[in-house]
Order: sequence, then structure tokens, then C-alpha cells
Amino acid sequence: MITLEVNGKPHAVDADPATPLLYVLTDHLQLHGAKYGCGLGQCGACTVLVDGEPVFSCITPISVLQNRRITTLEGLGTSDNPGPVQRAFIAEQAAQCGFCIPGMIVRAQALLSRNPAPTPEEIRAHMSPNLCRCGTHMRIVRAVERAARELKAAK
Repeated sequence: MITLEVNGKPHAVDADPATPLLYVLTDHLQLHGAKYGCGLGQCGACTVLVDGEPVFSCITPISVLQNRRITTLEGLGTSDNPGPVQRAFIAEQAAQCGFCIPGMIVRAQALLSRNPAPTPEEIRAHMSPNLCRCGTHMRIVRAVERAARELKAAK
């Protein structure tokens, strides 16, 4: 039994310690924001935050996550009350198929938590591990820029 702190709540999970976090999130906790994309940690669709840092949940075993804070897309806001980064992605129409967007939003959240005013170059560099197969990268960059402006204005 492993206890994971996900979105601020402890969850006792009865799973093999080698189980990738993504499967625990979807199968045990019914959190479906992180998506299975490649299963190899190469596309970023499964990105979540661990202690504020983006990680690929498809290749991260739960054995390394005891006593660490895990934040998923669901921990950033809800459909009724989206968080600032989620609102910016909606406003900029950054999603086309939407498959990569949860991981993009989570990765953007990590960037803005560390750097509240990133340059476009810093945004592109930070977001580069996550792939958008539809090619909405420019909208994604605009969404991160918008989120940064809105977060700054809210202070």
C-alpha cells in the first residue's frame, strides 16, 4: 500500500510499486486529465506536477512518489471554475483536438509558478517537451502569455 498526495488529498493505493503514476491516476483515482499518448515519456500528454515540477506520469513509478505532492489538471481548476491557465487556453482557443492540452496546461502552470513573466522564447523552450500533433503551438504560446498577464494583473 502506497499513500499518494494527489491534488492536496491523501490516497491509499494498493498497486505494484512499479506501476506508472498515469495508470493509478486513471484506474484507481478516476482522474482522466492526464492522457496516455506514447507510453515512453516522449509526447507529454501525460504531464502532471510532482512537487511543482512537470513529469511524465506514464514513466514515473508510484514507488518514487511517497511524500511528494502530485498535481493533475483536475487540481488546477474545474469545468465550472477553471484556473487562470485553463481560462487562458480557452480564451486563446489553444486546443484543436484537445488531446495534448491537459499536459500543456500543467507544464505551463509549472513555468508560470517559477517565472511569472516568461519571454516567448522561454515559453517555447519550456513547453518543447510536450508535443501538439495538431500544430496549435502558436496559440499555446499566446495562451501562456495571456495567463502570465492575467496572473500579474490579479496580484
